[in-house]
Amino acid sequence: MPADDVITQLQTLGIRAPKEALRALIEKMTKTRASPVEVFEHLAVLERRERDTRNLQSRTRQATLGNFKPLDAFDWSHPRSIDRALYEQLLTLDFIRAANNVLFRGPSGVGKTMLAQNLGQAALEHGYTVRYATLADALADLLKQESLPALERRIKRYTTPDLLILDELGYLPCDSRAADLLYNIISRRHEKRPTVFTTNLPYKQWGGVFQGAACVVAMVDRFAQHCHAYDIDGDSWRQKNAAPTAPEVSLLPKRKRGRPSLG
Repeated sequence: MPADDVITQLQTLGIRAPKEALRALIEKMTKTRASPVEVFEHLAVLERRERDTRNLQSRTRQATLGNFKPLDAFDWSHPRSIDRALYEQLLTLDFIRAANNVLFRGPSGVGKTMLAQNLGQAALEHGYTVRYATLADALADLLKQESLPALERRIKRYTTPDLLILDELGYLPCDSRAADLLYNIISRRHEKRPTVFTTNLPYKQWGGVFQGAACVVAMVDRFAQHCHAYDIDGDSWRQKNAAPTAPEVSLLPKRKRGRPSLG
């Protein structure tokens, strides 16, 4: 049977490896006169690699991490205070297995979001499901659902992933209904799946974000019970690297020196 016909039969049976890879495998196995066991062994490895790649691509799309700089671009020397050893410990992903939350806390521009996104990418590469969103976008997504069944279906986006990352808590105020939705998510994930927050606020100021919400204390209590608090102190990296402001240029004509004319 011609190689192309064999490839067609394999893909009909559900083999997902691309034609070029299968053709190269057939040529290699024929040239080396591999045994049937070796052929199947190499085919299994090729197919597993392809399925892992597709699985990662699918989970990456669902994670919505967006564009972000890789960790090797992070300037560890810029913050006045940062615990690099603790972050490297987080990269082992033991906190996911233990269902421990993570709080990245610090002023604007010190890299909280970048560190959180790279943590999400590490989780994806180790086979976990991830969901990233700003807190404002996540709550807006839930608040626009028009029925309880629709809300219940949509809330699973945030309760079922192995790792949930909610960015920018404290940048926009939220009403009591939004607070109730967030409390619902935190409660369902409590001691089951970890949640990551980035914020510029200490816990005692979270009540100011969710004004009038009775559930804030209970929500903070659940989130903080098993949580790695990662504090960063420093000036904004963006302001440090901003382009210098150009001097103002007057559009008025320059006066000629000398005595003014009396007309």
